[in-house]
Amino acid sequence: MEIIEEAYLSNYKNQLQVNCNEALKSVGEIELSPKTFTFYTSVAVIASSRIEGEQMELDSYVKHKVQHIDYLPELVEKTNDLYLAYLFAKDNTLSEANFIHTHQLLTKHLLPEKDRGVYRKNEMLVMEHKTGRIQFEAAPFAIVTTEMDKLWMDINNLLLQNLSVEEVFYYASFIHLVFVCIHPFNDGNGRAARLLEKWFLAQKLGEIAWYFQSEKYYYHNVNSYYKNLNRLGVFYEQLDYGKADAFLLMLPNAINYEG
Repeated sequence: MEIIEEAYLSNYKNQLQVNCNEALKSVGEIELSPKTFTFYTSVAVIASSRIEGEQMELDSYVKHKVQHIDYLPELVEKTNDLYLAYLFAKDNTLSEANFIHTHQLLTKHLLPEKDRGVYRKNEMLVMEHKTGRIQFEAAPFAIVTTEMDKLWMDINNLLLQNLSVEEVFYYASFIHLVFVCIHPFNDGNGRAARLLEKWFLAQKLGEIAWYFQSEKYYYHNVNSYYKNLNRLGVFYEQLDYGKADAFLLMLPNAINYEG
């Protein structure tokens, strides 16, 4: 592996308190239909958007998508963009080119066209939206492309491997974590990271992964989400992935989370 650490997998398995296979069975009882996909994806995208400071309430957005209730454009347009990105991901294979396209979709009302789907050319301090506190310094812009090349090499390698369910969750979380630490785009990184995590899960576990409420779980546990990210350190080139276990262990708790 080029950038994702395999060394902590054994410790991760030892700390798991969720039986991933049993949890998946309970999710498998959900009736898979266009209507249920709309509902679960609506919850996912508004929860992910709320983490990033969007004002639209979760219940109101679900009414907007499921019951077709209209709201002011400024309340729904960015979340609707993210919804379209999820729809594209569901219908397409995970690849770098397709992922870049989802970033273009989800930033339609967030970034100027020239910055959509384009790796940044500037330094980046990552701040927590709730408090405005600096979380960490992202990858220096001079190495962003190199680091993303490494990440995509690892993702492509993992997509070809026969992984256990526990390994799928470990690597999905690690992909999410590394992507956030690189923070390759000028904006939309958090939304993109959570989509990338779920897209990887869906590629390995099938359509049922789109019904996991991981985004909702992260939103309802947002303080822990940021705290666990911060455990790694402040400077990209000094990050300690040996302290990533608390973050990596969040995703299994979200498999059948209702909240």
